[in-house]
Amino acid sequence: MQSFKDSFHALVIGASGGLGEAVCGVLSGRENCSAVVRISRRENDGFDITDESTIRDAALRLAEGGRAYDLIFDATGTLKIGENGPEKSLSALDPEVMVESYRINAVGPALLLKHFVALMPRSGRSVFATLSARVGSIGDNRLGGWYSYRASKAALNQIMHSASIEVARKRPEAVVICLHPGTVETSLTKGTARSYTHTPEVAAERLLDVIDRTAPERTGGFFAYDGSEIVW
Repeated sequence: MQSFKDSFHALVIGASGGLGEAVCGVLSGRENCSAVVRISRRENDGFDITDESTIRDAALRLAEGGRAYDLIFDATGTLKIGENGPEKSLSALDPEVMVESYRINAVGPALLLKHFVALMPRSGRSVFATLSARVGSIGDNRLGGWYSYRASKAALNQIMHSASIEVARKRPEAVVICLHPGTVETSLTKGTARSYTHTPEVAAERLLDVIDRTAPERTGGFFAYDGSEIVW
């Protein structure tokens, strides 16, 4: 991570998931990363990205340590709601499923940024990266379907793009970006993917490389794992 200072600190939210775990592993192997702090529902009792009080409490506990985090990586998100996978037609729409997808994939990351941005340094390079998906692109949608997931990721993209403008006012060297990891072989994609782009470890390497190469001038962007920009 050459764009970060020596002994930089990283925070991974959703660290117990397939991709989150891989990101933690890659960061732990980088010489200039001195600390990788993990947050997940499995590892932090009561933590829930759909419950703002648990997000606030987690941020306050970390703030007590006085440490700033140069990289915050949000690896949360879901494709299935209960037993409900992506909808293939309008007739499959369920309003409760749609709302829950929005809560997890859009509202949750928004609340993470709301409470954790205070842990990012005021000066110097810092990054808040969240996992989006290419299917959240309106301009790239040529197949239809997957209504709830597409809509929730499109909402996430808009929230992060808007937030990047506000964050830059107080942290001019900060980067807020949405990342498409590809179709990664994890529990998230099990049963829905016909083929995989790469393993979690390869995806983590590529996403961290994109983060490393994204300058403050490109904050608010939506990028694929190969660094290419995805149309909104």
